[in-house]
Amino acid sequence: MSAELESSAASVANASSATSASAHHAARRKNPWKEICAASIGNALEFYDLLIYGYFAVVIGKLFFPAQDDTTSLLLSVGTFGISFVIRPLGAIVLGSYADRAGRKASLTASILIMMVGTAMIAFAPTYAQIGIASPLIIIVARLLQGFSTGGEFGAATAFMVEHADAKRRGFFASWQLSTQGLATVLAAGVSALLSYLLTETQLNEWGWRVAFCFGLLVGPVGLYIRSQIDETPEFKKVAAAATQSEKSPLVLVLARDRAKLLLAIGVVAGATAFNYVHKLYMPTYALKQLHIPATSSFIGALITGLVLMLTAPVFGTLSDRYGRFRVLTIAMAAIGLSSYPLFMLLNTWPTISTLIAVQGIVGVLIAACLGPIPALLADIFPTQTRGTGLALSYNFSVTLFGGFSPLIVTWMIAASANNMAPSFYVMATALISLTAVIVLGRRTGRAR
Repeated sequence: MSAELESSAASVANASSATSASAHHAARRKNPWKEICAASIGNALEFYDLLIYGYFAVVIGKLFFPAQDDTTSLLLSVGTFGISFVIRPLGAIVLGSYADRAGRKASLTASILIMMVGTAMIAFAPTYAQIGIASPLIIIVARLLQGFSTGGEFGAATAFMVEHADAKRRGFFASWQLSTQGLATVLAAGVSALLSYLLTETQLNEWGWRVAFCFGLLVGPVGLYIRSQIDETPEFKKVAAAATQSEKSPLVLVLARDRAKLLLAIGVVAGATAFNYVHKLYMPTYALKQLHIPATSSFIGALITGLVLMLTAPVFGTLSDRYGRFRVLTIAMAAIGLSSYPLFMLLNTWPTISTLIAVQGIVGVLIAACLGPIPALLADIFPTQTRGTGLALSYNFSVTLFGGFSPLIVTWMIAASANNMAPSFYVMATALISLTAVIVLGRRTGRAR
């Protein structure tokens, strides 16, 4: 009898322990803030380094790409910014596949390490006046490393976020991907504005711009440490345990099985990334060169955009959970297509800091509205087995084609047409592409609402 009681007590204890473990696991799935923060801090660093180059494009152009006139120098500088996007699809293929093979955590750790190396190369690169042609080559290699790193970041980070989140709140948690991009914008624009305010133009050109890149290097080890302490996602562990050596690679599976979804997903991102890079990243240069607004004030405008994006992206992610990602995104893309021209008209009619701040605040809301639902939408259409690869490829091919070269494209459009409204035409064209892709993808997947 005593043995039976002991056995019964042991059974109850085991059941209680299993229930407790299950409850603990469920709690982690419902409140995955540790994992979200781990993905977010690295994501913020990646985009800080990307943005800071764009904000100092004028200075970098003069120091590393000297030419007979400032316009040519600027074109070379923003062209180098765009070059990093050429390699982003390769980063998406390698690091995205790595995320689906070795795990989200392994890919996230690799991407932040590569980004730190690229940032260090730019921060300490000798200028053209010091070592000649080797100087711009160092910048190009550094930008290629940064582009490769960023190419794998989106897919792994988004997959990591949604797989740690409750299925009904994926839009909310995945939107922190964009919220931290807003934080990166606040940091990059804030540091740039502070440096341009405290330093003379000569000091900024000689060494001040390097301080901005060194700030990113200081954050890097923190992000690396935090990512090393996180757990792999339960969904990936389950799929990895069931996988066999004979299965095809994630890249082959995406291209063979999910090709149509991949192409439509590229179209979905097109308008959002063009609007994002033209209105957020290129705007300080546009304000300085076309509107003749002081550098400090132009950076404050970008800071406002980042702040609004940081605060409102989770709002639109939540709306996508409640009302449907395709419905929210359709309205957002239409709003972007209709608003870009009026926003540029306002800036050119009243080229003041007050107008710039107001416009950039509106831009922040619109970026959040279109980019907030996109990470979860893309994660929904690709299965766990190929999610990292599918996310990385669709996002980065689109960003490369429509976003990365947008500063170069619109700079050329303005120079060729002598029309300051030219950037809005580019945004409207890409918004139309996205609107069409969203509608078609929604119908194909049966999620048109």
